[in-house]
Parts: sequence; C-alpha cells; structure tokens
Amino acid sequence: MKKTVVIGFLGTQLDYTGKGSQRWEKWRPTVALCQQDDLIVHRLEVIHDARSRGLAERVGNDIAQISPETDFKRVELELRDPWDFEEVYTALHDLARAYPFDTENEDYLIHITTGTHVAQICWFLLAEARYLPARLLQTSPPRKTEVADSVGRYEIIDLDLSRYDRIAQRFARERDDGLSFLKSGIATRNPAFNRMIEQIERVAGRSRAPMLLVGPTGAGKSFLARRVFELKRQRQQLKGRFIEVNCATLRGDSAMSTLFGHSKGAFTGAQQDRPGLLRSADGGLLFLDEIGELGLDEQAMLLKAIEEKRFFPFGSDLEARSDFQLIAGTHRDLRQRMRQGKFREDLYARINLWTFDLPGLAARPEDIEPNLDYELERFAAQSGQQVRFNIEAKRRYLAFATSAAARWHGNFRELGASLTRLATLAPAGRITEADVADEIARLTTAWSDEPNTDDACARLLAGDADKLDLFDRCQLNTVIAVCRTSHSLSEAGRRLFAVSRAEKRQSNDADRLRKYLARFALGFEMLRDEIIQTKQRSERPAREHSEIA
Repeated sequence: MKKTVVIGFLGTQLDYTGKGSQRWEKWRPTVALCQQDDLIVHRLEVIHDARSRGLAERVGNDIAQISPETDFKRVELELRDPWDFEEVYTALHDLARAYPFDTENEDYLIHITTGTHVAQICWFLLAEARYLPARLLQTSPPRKTEVADSVGRYEIIDLDLSRYDRIAQRFARERDDGLSFLKSGIATRNPAFNRMIEQIERVAGRSRAPMLLVGPTGAGKSFLARRVFELKRQRQQLKGRFIEVNCATLRGDSAMSTLFGHSKGAFTGAQQDRPGLLRSADGGLLFLDEIGELGLDEQAMLLKAIEEKRFFPFGSDLEARSDFQLIAGTHRDLRQRMRQGKFREDLYARINLWTFDLPGLAARPEDIEPNLDYELERFAAQSGQQVRFNIEAKRRYLAFATSAAARWHGNFRELGASLTRLATLAPAGRITEADVADEIARLTTAWSDEPNTDDACARLLAGDADKLDLFDRCQLNTVIAVCRTSHSLSEAGRRLFAVSRAEKRQSNDADRLRKYLARFALGFEMLRDEIIQTKQRSERPAREHSEIA
C-alpha cells in the first residue's frame, strides 16, 4: 500500500496560536490534517521561511503528540515577496524539479489551504502541468453547528478531468464544436480527414508552434488556416490580425520589403518606412501560402524571425520585433526541394513540427455530396438567392463527380466554381438535369485538353522501356498518369495506395511511391516537369502559326 505524503506551506496566520491549552482551542489546518480519522499522513513536509522557524517547531511538536506515525519535516524557503507570482512560481517549480518523487510507493497531496493566494495558484498550475505528480488537498474549519473539538473537513481534488462526467461531457462538446467550426459545419465522411481535423483542433488549442499545410491547389489550405485563426481568436489565444501572403508572387527586393518591411530610401521608390507583413501580424497569425517558392535569402531571414521573433527590415540597421504565429502552406514536396538545394533544411525542420497533409478532392469522393450543400448555402449567402438540385439532377451530378472521369485538378475550388455556374444558370432556383448535362459537358471539354499519357513510360524510359514486361509497363503508365494529375507526391500516394493503406494501417504513401519510382530512376518532380514540357510542345505550333499570320 502506498504511503501518503502531504506537502504545503505553513499557515503563518491560520497555524499560529498562543501558548498552553489555547493551542487546542483553535482550528489549525496543518495540525488538523493529521487528526482526520480516514486520512493517514505518513509524511508531512511544511514549507516556511527563517522567521517562522519557531512556529514550525511548535506545529511539529503538536503533530508528534496527536499523530506519532507522521514523519514531520520542515523545508525552509526564502521568498522576498510571497505575493510576487514570478518569484513564487519559479521557487516552487525549482522545488518540484529537485524533489525525489517515488510515485510507485508514495501518493502525493498538495495542501492548498495555507499560503498566499499566489501560492495556491502556483500549486494548481504545477499540478495541472504534471510538474507535481500530485492531487490537491483542501481543508476547511468545522461548521458552527459541529462540536467545538471537531477537526473540520478535507477534500481531495483530482485534476484529471476525465474522472468528472459532466465536465468531461462539456469539454467533449467544446471539442466537437471546434471540429465543426474548422470544417465550417460540413459533415465530412472521410475518416482520414476527420482524424486530421481532430489533430489540428488539439494543436490549435495547445501549441503556438508553426504548422505546415501540404496539399494541392484548391484543397483548402488558405481556408483552413483562416478557420484556425478564427478558432484561436474565439478562445482568446490571439489578439492580432490574420495576414495572408502568396509567396509565389514575391520576388527579389519586393519580397524582402513585403515580408520584413523597409526603411525610407532602402531602394528606388522607397519614399517612406513600411512595416511589412511580419510586423502587421504581431499578436496574430501569419499564413505564408506556397512557402516553397520563397528565395533562399528570404528563407534565412524567415527562420530567424520564427525562432527569435526578431528580424531586420530591408535597408535598416534596427531590428524589429513581432510575436506572430505561423502557418505555412505548399503544394510542393519540400523534401524534394531540399535535395535540389531550393529549400533550407533548417527552415524545413523548424516548420515541420506540425505537418498536415490535406487530401485533394479525388482522395475524398465521399465528401463531395456534403460539399454540394455547403457551396449552395454559400452561394445563397452571397447572392441572396436560394438554389436547390432536383433529385434526379443531383443524382446525375454526383454520379459524374465521383466517377473516374472526373479529374478535379482544381479540387474543392474547382468544385465550388462548378456549383456557382450551376446555381447562377438555374431557372427559378432549381438545378435541372439539363443544367447538369451542360455542366458535365463543360467540365469534360476542359479536362480533355490535357495531353495523352499512354506512351509516357516509353517516352521517359526511352530504350529501357522495351526491357519491361507488358504488365510492368502498364502498371508504370498508370502510376505516371496519377502522378501527373496530382499536385504532390503525398496526394498521388493516397490515390494509388488507398486500399492497402486501410487494410495494413500504413500511412506513409509518399515514401512507398518514392521508392517505386526510384526503381526506374524517376522522381515526382521529373514527372511534373515533363507534363509542363508536353503542354508547351503542344502549344508551340499554335503560337508559331499565330506569329506567321
């Protein structure tokens, strides 16, 4: 059976009493601890300063009389100002770190009745953060209706809130509200996406470290970053603004000026000081979309700003400060960019603590239907017109949208554009089958302009393709086609290994795909570059004809 150890401050007022028989006529919380019938204190450690040694000795002598089995220990701790929060917390934190806790053999209680209110708050914080593996112990004097020699009552408070059903239910409701808020009330049905949102909700509530959102264009990185900001604002964790910048639009001196600000005369046209986006985000959240497009110089300055909250505006010798939270977004494989020397490893290490891979629309076909309702509600809020699908029209649209023919390279952004067109053209606020047929034809025509990939294997491998079996060539052609229609290695991996991932509970799809491509000396970026070159070749004759004309 574990021994009970109680730690607490000496009550310089509550534990003080006169000499003689008067000592037993007053309720004293430290002494009363050892008088409880159902609480056996094996060791009592009382914290006091040098001026209270005499009182501590008297309390110890009294406890020896009423509870000889209690090992009484005095702990001297000097506090210049017991009402100074920083001093008291630091002292108790140091005390906790140096204490030889033996949780296998001892059960620890922290007596919070004695000591200043500041000390009580510090005890609570240290126990909640588990610096003290202890429960809180609160004592109270006897009621007026109780007999005069009553020792009062005590209550043990366990900060493990999971033990309290009503409190646990309340926190569960708040968590569910947070999840719904991040998803904008969309009842998503994709298990992997829901798990990711749950993790983001927990991180948003507990951490100020940078987040990295990876996903294809249109997957909702910017939208999710803003929702995280609004959630943290609701919880009063941020007071500043939401600042968003697309790093793909930043180049050279303008990038330095936009991000870090500049001083007057720093370059031609700099007629006055400019604070920059980092300083504008002070106390708020900075979302750097497409961070992989930043130059190496900007990356170096950004690293210092993230780590030290300090940076030099362009052309200035005076450091600026800004305490912002960072969320970065990218559709690129930053590890591949590092291998190419285009992205700093130290910056990647700094923003890679919380990385969330947002799946594209192709990886979440079950979420297309709830997003239809969301997009139509958003259209109604913007236009003031309520639009609905006919039953058959909705069935036909969903059948097409979730089929293999639907490519959705623009992901949810492209789906939103499609529904906006349908809602705008719908007669009398009802989307008909004819409207859907027209939209399907419109999308099919747009997607048919993409280059053919049937001979991709032969083109990429040249003569080596003839050394592959027909089975391997067909498999590789399929993999290449998926990679060329995906915006990141992770997205392609999710699409290719969806079934085996669920069966084997494996999640590192990107690594599996990377190893497969390496067998043929291929890389994801190589395939993406190849499709761009193919498009350029297909467009060149038309441009040349136009120039001749």
